[in-house]
Amino acid sequence: MKVCLRCGGRFVSEGWRCPECGQEPANDGFPLFAPELATSNDGFDPDAFERLARQEPTSFWFRSRNRLVIQLINHYFPAAGSVLEVGCGTGYVLSGMRDAMPRVRLAGSELYTAGLGYAAHRLPGVSLYQMDCRRIPFDSEFDVVCAFDVLEHVDEDEAALASMFQAVHPGGGIIVSVPQHPWLWSAGDDFAHHKRRYRRDELKTKLAVAGFEILRVTSFVTLLLPLMALSRSRQRDPRTYDPTSEYGAPRAIDRAMETLLESERWLIRRGVSLPAGGSLIGVARRPNPLADSIH
Repeated sequence: MKVCLRCGGRFVSEGWRCPECGQEPANDGFPLFAPELATSNDGFDPDAFERLARQEPTSFWFRSRNRLVIQLINHYFPAAGSVLEVGCGTGYVLSGMRDAMPRVRLAGSELYTAGLGYAAHRLPGVSLYQMDCRRIPFDSEFDVVCAFDVLEHVDEDEAALASMFQAVHPGGGIIVSVPQHPWLWSAGDDFAHHKRRYRRDELKTKLAVAGFEILRVTSFVTLLLPLMALSRSRQRDPRTYDPTSEYGAPRAIDRAMETLLESERWLIRRGVSLPAGGSLIGVARRPNPLADSIH
C-alpha cells in the first residue's frame, strides 16, 4: 500500500497521485519523495558513487556481503516475494538478489539521484525511488526490507527503523548491516560521514524499540578484525585518508580475504553468531498478531 507523505492517506494505485489530497511526487526518471535532499547533505558524498561502482565487483568485502545477504533472506524469509533495499546506492546488492532470486519482486530506494543513475543502468525493470529512509511512502508493502551500511549515515536512525517497520508486511522482516565497535572509529568513518559505529546491544535495542522481534544478530568480518584494527589505527587523519586502501587489494590477497569471509559465512549458516567483527548484521521480524495468536 502506498502512503501520501503530505496527508498520510493510504491508497492502492498504479501511479502516485494521492486520491485524498491530489499530491503527486515529481519524477526525474524515478519518483522524487525528498527532492530537497537528492543532491547533497551531511550524510554522504554523492561523488563516491562513481568509485563504489568500480570497487564493488572487484572487492572481496562487497562480494562476500552479497552472498551472506542472500543466504539470510533464503534462511529466514524463504517465501519472500518482494524485497525493498533502502539506500541501494549503485544497485550492486540488488543485482546480486536479482541473479539469485529471479522470481522475487525487487525495489530500491536511494536518497541521492546520483546513485540511482547507476542503479537504473544495472537494474532495468526494477522499481527505483528517491526517498528519505526516515519517511518511506509504503505501508505493509514488502515481505523484506533491507538496509546495508545505511543507518550509520542517519542522525535519526530510530526513525528510519520505525519507517522500515511500517513498510514491511506483518510477518515479514528486515535485514540490516552496520559498522561495529565504536573503538574501531578511524579516518575512514569521518571520510564516509558516519554518525556512529554500533555496539551489539545498541542495535538490538533500537530494533526492539521499533517494534521488531529479533531473530539473529551476528558479527561479520571477524577473522580480519585484527588486521582491520591495525589498519584503522594508522588512519586517524581524514585529510590524508585513501578511500581505496581497504578495497583495492591485489588479486591474490583479495581472494585470500574472500576465502576467510566465506568460512565465516559457513559458520553463520550453521547457526554460529560471531561475537566481534568489522560489521554487525541484524535480522528481525515484524510481528503478525493474528497469525502469531493462531500458532
